[in-house]
Formats: sequence, structure tokens, C-alpha cells
Amino acid sequence: MVSDEVNIVWFRRDLRCGDHPAIEEAAKSARRTLALFVLDDRLLKPAGTPRRTFLARCLRALADQLHGHLLIVSGDPTEVVPEVAEKIGAKTVHITADGAPYGRRRDEAVRRRLDEQGVDLVETGTPYVIPPGRVRKPDGTEYRVFTAFYRAWTELDKPGPAPSERDAPKWVEPAKLRIDATKTVDLAELDTELDTEDDGPQLPEAGERAALGRWKEFRAGPLADYASDRDRPALDGTSRLSAYLHWGCVHPRTLLADLHRKRGDGAAAFRRELAWREFLADVLWHRPESARRNLDRRFDDIEYDLGADAWKRFDRWRAGTTGFPFVDAGMRQLAAEAWLHNRARLVVASFLIKDLHLPWWWGARHFMQSLVDGDLASNQHNWQWVAGSGTDAAPYFRVFNPVTQGRRFDPDGQYVRRHVAELRSVSGRAVHEPWKLDSMPAGYPEPMVDHGEERQEALRRFGRITGR
Repeated sequence: MVSDEVNIVWFRRDLRCGDHPAIEEAAKSARRTLALFVLDDRLLKPAGTPRRTFLARCLRALADQLHGHLLIVSGDPTEVVPEVAEKIGAKTVHITADGAPYGRRRDEAVRRRLDEQGVDLVETGTPYVIPPGRVRKPDGTEYRVFTAFYRAWTELDKPGPAPSERDAPKWVEPAKLRIDATKTVDLAELDTELDTEDDGPQLPEAGERAALGRWKEFRAGPLADYASDRDRPALDGTSRLSAYLHWGCVHPRTLLADLHRKRGDGAAAFRRELAWREFLADVLWHRPESARRNLDRRFDDIEYDLGADAWKRFDRWRAGTTGFPFVDAGMRQLAAEAWLHNRARLVVASFLIKDLHLPWWWGARHFMQSLVDGDLASNQHNWQWVAGSGTDAAPYFRVFNPVTQGRRFDPDGQYVRRHVAELRSVSGRAVHEPWKLDSMPAGYPEPMVDHGEERQEALRRFGRITGR
């Protein structure tokens, strides 16, 4: 039944209008709806400039879709959401459920405050196809390895896209509400924090239309060869949808629906990657402490290098001056684009942990501050997967050789030459071992470690905590 009261759609990681169950639910229950977003310092401060900038642009895009009818306030959501609800006389606040540790705590606190005011907090949908915590073993416990999770995930019924529309609710113009007790933020004053026309990272176009456009391009082209090309960083072989998925500019349910009739290895591999994202969110749901601590607690005792010399090595890794071209290309791509190809993510992470013997959380924190697509569940658990402390059975023995990885996945050296200017004159696969040339290219450093020796040292340290 539609009432005459105003309700609220509180946007978070769902910055779109299409396939949005919370919008659909709001349109059913009230004639007028306020679109609200809260700039929360608890989430913004650790995000890093690229992610904050992309968020600002996504909010502008969403406001354009809503004809400017988006109220943005800054402050603690546990205070400002109840305050806004009270000011406009709302009886319902609609949200997409948040499964991350902070989001769950925040929403419970908001719910308690709203309950005191007689206001309902209604959760409809999540950022995932299957809500975290829903996929369970027959005995009711959670899955701890991906392969078993994936089998169960594929067998579950999955909802189709929600028939939400931008103009389904009658969106309230915020200026007419006279909300004066909160810190409102004018769209024109949203700080982009960097100028991508100069020397800042080149961020993707923001918003739902951009996300759907990129999905259309990928579906019509690279998807067919995704199974093979997704590991080739020099190729446009990946979807580049990760930032859009993080902020909910497109829902993975939409992608799966479009893949329904797609056959072939590429479509199958892409479905599997969507499921991997859902698996990591599920791990975080069951083990929220894993965002900061080892899933495998044996690794609490592994020896990492610390101190001034360790930080100097970390700085060389971060700057892309390790002397290993494939590693350096990855780190320079990260700095230039606020994005990094997944194969390169694996190699640079392995190098940090197993060649430099530095803590995985140093690298994870740098990624979260640098990536436009920084996602807590995916970032932290993929770093732990490389470190050996995560969800895989025995990944610590997997020590990526940066030269071998370069030769295999960048066979003609195109990726390295694109990102490492000092090596652009080196042709072919020789670019992966410039120290073997008659003379080292000017300005490029010698390798900072001997990979073979450091691999043995990494395995020795692993043996100390396992007895192997």
C-alpha cells in the first residue's frame, strides 16, 4: 500500500537506479522518496585519493540521473540518518544490506536509533548475487575453499534483475526540505582531490551509464577470449568492471542475467570470477577479523622483516624500482591508473611477501590507498591467498618467479615497455632480463635481490611454523 508519507533511500555501495531492489521497495511504500548519501569519514579516510575521487564522480552521475534530487550529508551515519528521518517525518529508511564488518555494526547502530523514533530500517538486496552467509555446507557451516563454495553457489537459484526504474519513486527535491541541522554537501563543492588531466591517475568514467557501456563493450568483444586473455596484462582482455562493482554502479546480478545464454570458455571463466568475488565476501562475513588478521593463525608466528631497512625495500617496491621489470611495470601501472591487472597483482604481491619478506598487510594497505577498485573482502583475502595465510590449501609453496611470469604472460614485453620507460628501447622478451644485455639500459636499477635465494629463505621461514 502506497502512503502519503516521505520515505528515504539511503544509498551506499549501490550508486545506480537500475536493478535496485531498495528503490523498487521504496516506490511501493510511499508516494515521495528522498535520495540520501552520507559521506562517512570512517570509510573515506582509509580509502585513498583515487577511490574518493571516483566516489565523488559516481555521486555526481547518480545526482544527474535523479535530476539533482540527491541529498548528500557529511557526518556519522548513526547521527545524521536518524536526524534526516526526523526532519522530514520519514517512517521508513530503505537500504541495500552491507555485509562488511564496519557496515554491519553501523547499520545495527542506525537501526537502534531509528527504532527509538518509530522508524523502520528496511534491508532489500545486497551488493552480491547471493547474500554473504547464505551459501552453506549441508551441515550448516561455511565453506573454506573456493572450489566447494563454487559448486554450491552454482546450484542455488539466483534472483533476476529487479525491475527498478529511475522515475519509479517521486524523488523529493532536497532544497525544499529545509534540512538545516546536518552538514549538507553541495554537489558543486565535492572535492575531486586530483586533476586527471595532469599527472594524476587516469580514472575510468564514473556512474551507471559508464558501467553498462563498459559491460556492453566487454560482452561484445573481449568476453569471448576471456579465459585465455585475462592473464595477459598487455591485452584489453579483462572487464575493467571492478570499480563499478565496488560502488554498485552495476550489480553482478545484471551481468549474470546477460550471460544466461552465453556459452564458451570465456563466459564460464567470467562467471567463475564473479563467484570468486562472492566467496571472498562470504569469508569476510563469517570471519570479520580476517580483514586485519591471518585466517590461518599459524601465520601469526611467521617471521617478517621489519625496521628501517624493511621500509626502504618497501619504498622501492612501491615506486616500481625493484630491478625486476614485470614487478616494476605492475607497480607503475598502479600509480598511473589506480588499477592493476590481476596477473600483475599476484606477481607484485608474491614479490613483496616472498622475495622481500615484508608483511602482507603493508601491501594490502598500499593497495587500498592506491586502487580505484579497492574492496575490503577481495583485497585483504587475495593478499592472504598469496601470503599463504588465507583460503587456499597450501599456497605458500607458490612463489612466483617474476622473470618466468613475465615471459609467460607478457611474452613480447609489450606490457613492460608500456609502463617502464627506461626499457622501451629493449625489444622482445629480452626486456624481462635487462641485466643480461651488453649494457644495462640507462636509469634502470639492477635487481635488488636474488630471486632463487629469497625463494629458499621464504620456504625456510614457512618451515619454521609448519615443521616442513
